[in-house]
Amino acid sequence: MKRIGIVAFACLVLLGLGGCSGSSDKTPQGGFKAQLKLASLTPLSHTYNQGATRFAELVRECSQGRLQITVYPDGQLGKGERELLEALQQGTIDVYVGSTGPLGGFDPAIGILDIPFLFNDYGHADKVLDGPVGQQLLDDLEKAQFKALAFWENGFRNLTNARRAVKVPGDAKGLKIRTMENKLHLAAWTAVGANPVPMAFGEVYGALQQKILDGQENPIAVIHSVHLNEVQKYLSLTQHVYSPAVLIVSLKTWQSLPKPDREMLLKTAREVAQYQRKLGREMEEKQIAELADRGMKVERKIDKTAWRSAMQLVISQAAGQYGKEKIDAILGAR
Repeated sequence: MKRIGIVAFACLVLLGLGGCSGSSDKTPQGGFKAQLKLASLTPLSHTYNQGATRFAELVRECSQGRLQITVYPDGQLGKGERELLEALQQGTIDVYVGSTGPLGGFDPAIGILDIPFLFNDYGHADKVLDGPVGQQLLDDLEKAQFKALAFWENGFRNLTNARRAVKVPGDAKGLKIRTMENKLHLAAWTAVGANPVPMAFGEVYGALQQKILDGQENPIAVIHSVHLNEVQKYLSLTQHVYSPAVLIVSLKTWQSLPKPDREMLLKTAREVAQYQRKLGREMEEKQIAELADRGMKVERKIDKTAWRSAMQLVISQAAGQYGKEKIDAILGAR
C-alpha cells in the first residue's frame, strides 16, 4: 500500500472511532488553523519519531490541513529532557514525546513507573497503562501544565558499558553509568555498587566516547538508533525498568485549540500509540542482532532474581513512597 493509502486508511479507522469527524464537521476548512512544533531527543529513525510522523500525517489529514505538526527530532529544539519539558510548560514547544523518567521532577506521582522490575512483560505494561491506573497518571500531569494524551513506548531498559561483561549485579560495581535525572534510577544503580551520573541525553554519546562514562542504560531502540555500539562493547539484557513514553501537548497550546480539535488529537494519539508500540516490539530482536553484528557482545543470561534482590531496598522504599495499594494494583493487573 502506498504511503498516502496508509494515511487515508488510518484516518478512516479514526473516523470510525469519531476521531476525525468531530474536527472536520464542527470546525470547517478555513476556520481555526495552527502550526505546531513536536520535539523529541531521539533520531528520526527511532520509533518515537516514526510514531510522531504518523501522528502528524493523520492530524493534517483529519483536520483537512488546518493543523500542521512539524517534527523536530534529535534534540533540535533542546539537548536535554528537562529543557524540552520546561519549554513545553512555557508553550514555546507545542508537543513532546519522550520517556516518563524525567517527568518525576515535574509530577512525583508518575515516578511509580520507574520502580525496578515493576512490569513482567509488554502485555502487563499495556494492561496497566491502558487502564485506570494509566489514565490517572496521565490526568495528574495536568498539574504540571502538561496535557498528556497517551502512553507510547520506550521499552525495557538495558545496560551497556565499555569495560566488561555484566551478568550479575556485582559485575556493575564501580562502573560510571549515565542515568536520567530520576531519583529511583540513581538509587537503583547505587544499590548495585555502580556510580550513577545524571546527564542530559544529548551529552551522553560524547561522554562515552571520551570515556568520562563507562556505560549507560536505555531500551534497545535507543541503543540502536544512536549507534552506541560505536562507543560501547557490552550489552546486558537486564530489562531492569520498563520505560513508557508519553505524548504530551503543552497545556497552553491545548487550551488554545477548539474542543473538536482536542478530541481529534486525543483519539489520534491513542490510535498511533498502538502502532508505535507494535513497531518497536517487532524491531527489537532484529536490532539486538544488528548490534551483535556490529561488534557488541550481547549477554542474555541475566539472573533477574539476583538483580531484583540487589535493588530490593529501593523497591521497598518506593512502596512506602507511592503506597502499597497502588503498587499491588499494578503488580496484580493481568
